[in-house]
Amino acid sequence: MRSPEPASREELSAADGAELIRIARASIAHTLATGTELAIDAAAFPPALREPRATFVTLRRRDGALCGCIGELEPTRALVASVADRARAAAFLDPRFPPLRADELDAIEIQVSVLGRMEPIAARSEAELLAALRPHVDGLFIEDRGRRATFLPAVWSSLADPREFLRELCRKAGIADDGWPPTLRAARYQVLELPTS
Repeated sequence: MRSPEPASREELSAADGAELIRIARASIAHTLATGTELAIDAAAFPPALREPRATFVTLRRRDGALCGCIGELEPTRALVASVADRARAAAFLDPRFPPLRADELDAIEIQVSVLGRMEPIAARSEAELLAALRPHVDGLFIEDRGRRATFLPAVWSSLADPREFLRELCRKAGIADDGWPPTLRAARYQVLELPTS
């Protein structure tokens, strides 16, 4: 699994970050108003926002309650296009939550996470995988026989114990917690978290 090097704070200025948050909110507002996706012309944006990046967009109510989170792990399009699409998906397509209503938009906090390069972890046991993880730094992706899931680094705030972090991720993926699957693949990554809006 290949992706570009992590986006650094130097590559994304404060203005770039603010523009991405603005685009995320505009994408949701556009769909609420028209029922269609916001068209993005990546060529109209600065070079840093045109680079292929994978992103997650997380939506929370002002009380901190999650109300949508959708992302992608592979960089297949311009950063600005990824953010617009993932924001729309988080607002309307996350099966865990009802679609966002127009009267809720102003009270929603938007968090954009820009994913860095996936680093495969060659672990032959749970202990080896846990030893390779950096709590509060790494996001983790796992896959076994078509079942896959990921936790962003932000999940460490609610699952601080590495073993619990891994077991909850296995549960999320539907991977049985009855021994180490010899076919399991894992990769870690870091993210650049943009200020919420």
